[in-house]
Amino acid sequence: MEKTMMTTTMTERWSLRPSFRVRVLGSFAALLAVALLAGLFLQRAVLLEGLEQDIQSGLEQEREELETLAGGRNPLTGEPFNDDVGAIFDTFLSRNVPAEGEVYIAFVDGAPYKTTPAPLRLDTVPELVNRWGSLTAGEGGEIDTETGPVHYLAVPLRFEGETSGVFVIANFSAGERAEIARAVRVEAVVSVLVLLVVTLIAWFVAGRLLRPVRNLTETAEAISEDDLTRRIPVEGDDEISRLAATFNEMLDRLETAFTAQRTFIDDAGHELRTPITIIRGHLDVMSDDPEDRAETMALVSDELDRMARIVDDLLLLAKAEQPDFLNVQAVELADLTTEILVKARALGDRSWQVDRCAEGVFRADPQRVTQAVLNLARNSVEHTTNGAEIGIGSEWVDGGVRIWVRDTGIGVDDNEKERIFERFARGRFGRRSEGAGLGLAIVTTIAEAHGGRVVLDSAAGDGATFSIIFPALPAVTQPISRPTAADDSDTLEMETPERVP
Repeated sequence: MEKTMMTTTMTERWSLRPSFRVRVLGSFAALLAVALLAGLFLQRAVLLEGLEQDIQSGLEQEREELETLAGGRNPLTGEPFNDDVGAIFDTFLSRNVPAEGEVYIAFVDGAPYKTTPAPLRLDTVPELVNRWGSLTAGEGGEIDTETGPVHYLAVPLRFEGETSGVFVIANFSAGERAEIARAVRVEAVVSVLVLLVVTLIAWFVAGRLLRPVRNLTETAEAISEDDLTRRIPVEGDDEISRLAATFNEMLDRLETAFTAQRTFIDDAGHELRTPITIIRGHLDVMSDDPEDRAETMALVSDELDRMARIVDDLLLLAKAEQPDFLNVQAVELADLTTEILVKARALGDRSWQVDRCAEGVFRADPQRVTQAVLNLARNSVEHTTNGAEIGIGSEWVDGGVRIWVRDTGIGVDDNEKERIFERFARGRFGRRSEGAGLGLAIVTTIAEAHGGRVVLDSAAGDGATFSIIFPALPAVTQPISRPTAADDSDTLEMETPERVP
C-alpha cells in the first residue's frame, strides 16, 4: 500500500512538470527569439549608422562641388565669378538636383536668396536665418524640427575677407529613418513567422528523436516480474539509439537473472519436495524400536545427503551466469586427461581405459573441465554393470580440443538424445539413476561457459560416447595427439582399446 501511494505521489509530482520535449523546445524558442531580437536591434543600429555616414558623405560632396564651382568661371560670361555669389548659387542650383531629403538654401548678404522645396522652410526660421546668414566659417551639425532631426552643413563664400554669401545643404532624414523602421518592422514580422514555423517543425522533429525515449519509458512501465520480454526497437547509431541498445542489454541481463532465480526456485522446490516428504513420512511412522530407529535415521541421512547434492548442483547451475564462474588458465592436456582417469576410477568397479591422450597446452578452467568429465563418467557408471569397459580420451580437433567418455552400456535412444541434457531429465530405458538428473545439464553449462558444446554419439544397445568440444582459445600450444602405450601399473590400465571414437 505504501509503495503504491509513493508511486502515485511521484507520478503526480512529475506530471506537474512540463515534459522534456516542452522544456527543450521552450528553451530553444526562447534562445531563438532572443537571437532574432538582438539581430533586429543590431541591424537597425547598423542601418542608422550607415544612414548617418551617407548623409555626411552627401553633405561633404555638395560642399566640394560648390567650392569647385566658386573657383571657376561663369558659364554665361566666361569670366570668373569673383564676388558674384548670386551667379554662383544660380549656376549651382541649375546644375544640381537635391537628393532625396536634401534641401539647398542660399543666403546673399545675410538674407535668404533661394531655396529648393523642403518639408519645412528653414529659411523662414529667424534664429536659423540670423545664425546662417552671418557665418564667417563653415559649420555643420544637427537640429531638431517638427519633422525630425535635420543634418546640415553651412558653407560661407568669402571675398576679400568678407562673407558675400552662405550656402546651406540640409538633409531631412525622417524619410530614410521611416524606411528603416518599416524594413525593421517587416523583418520582425517575418522573424516571428519563421520562429513559429521553426518551432513547429522542431516540435515534430523532437517528437521523432525522442520516440526511443518514449518507448523506453513505456517499456519500463510495462515491465514486471512476470514479463521481461519487452524490448525497444533500435534504429540508427546515434546517442538515443545507443541508449536504447544499452537499455535492451540491461533488460537482457535482468531477464537472465530473473530467469535463473526463478529456475533455481522452481528446480529446488521440484527436487527437494520428494526427499522432504520421504523424511517426514518415515519420521512420522518411526517407532521406539532401536532397529527401526536406526533404519529410519540411515534413510533420513541418505535423503539429506541427496538434498545437499541437489542444492550444490543447483547452486552450480545458478553460478554459471556469473562472470567469475570460470578461472581460465593454461592447462596441460595430457596431465589433465590422466588426472581425470585417476579420479574416475573411484566412481565404480569398471574396466577404465585411456582411449587416447593428447599432448599440448590449451586454456580452460581445469576444475570445471574435470567436474564436467567426471559427471559424464558417473553417468556411464550408472548405466553400466561391474567390469564394463569405460574409456576416457582427449585429442586435438579442428578449432579446439575434444575430451570424451565412452561406455559399453545400453546406449541412448534417438528420441532421448536431446531430452537427457535438460534439467532433472533421466533416461526412460535401462537402469534408473539415483541422481537428480542434473549431471548432463551441468556438463552442458560448463561446456557452453567455455564457448564449447557437448556431442553425443550413441545408438540404443551399442553404448554411448559423450564428447566435450572446447574451442582453441589464445595461447594454445603443441597441438599433438597420439594413442597411449600400454601401461602395466596398478594405478591405471593404459590398454589401447580396439574402438577409438
